[in-house]
Amino acid sequence: MDDVKIILSGLWVALMLVYLWGDVLRIYAGDFTAGEIMGQKPTQRVWLGLAIFMLLPIVMILLSLTLEYDVNRWTNIIAAGFLFVFNILGLPTYPSAYDKFLIIVGLVINVVTVWYAWTWV
Repeated sequence: MDDVKIILSGLWVALMLVYLWGDVLRIYAGDFTAGEIMGQKPTQRVWLGLAIFMLLPIVMILLSLTLEYDVNRWTNIIAAGFLFVFNILGLPTYPSAYDKFLIIVGLVINVVTVWYAWTWV
């Protein structure tokens, strides 16, 4: 198996764990209210959308290992670029220092993912 495929897959694992660690810290810090997002009770469609969205890193772990070179390269660039933009836009909405730190770590992982996929030959 190509080394870059393994590296890309590992980067997606790291990103997923950073996201999960942020969720765990938010729970223990008491920075959320169960069943609410920004003080609102979401609909089932919103929860479904969030579930699908959060599957992106998990799906990318598998795709990074199985897709052929061209498709793999562009799928990684597009997915990491999308999450980078999404997180950079959300960064100001997080009040806690640990959240901002973890978002920045996630942004770095996204940049490294794009770099590995872009320079993959």
